[in-house]
Amino acid sequence: MITTDQVNAIAARIETMGVNEATVSELRQHYQPIHFTYCMDDDLPNNTPLIERKGFNLYLIDGREHCLCLTNDYDVATGIVVAEIITD
Repeated sequence: MITTDQVNAIAARIETMGVNEATVSELRQHYQPIHFTYCMDDDLPNNTPLIERKGFNLYLIDGREHCLCLTNDYDVATGIVVAEIITD
């Protein structure tokens, strides 16, 4: 389970530190046992982010089954996707 407070704190930390692999690595250490994945937002087409910020979106992951899937349900969430938005 992941809480809305945790997701909001994570979004604030990313806004402060910037969107990059080093930030995601720090999040992995600080928010154990939450699983973090870092990718580009265009790798997740046709999905609605849980949180939208300038430069990145956050999505929840449900990892209870064999395959990971995106979810909007905080109660079943086991991880967070940090998806960087590249603007031209």
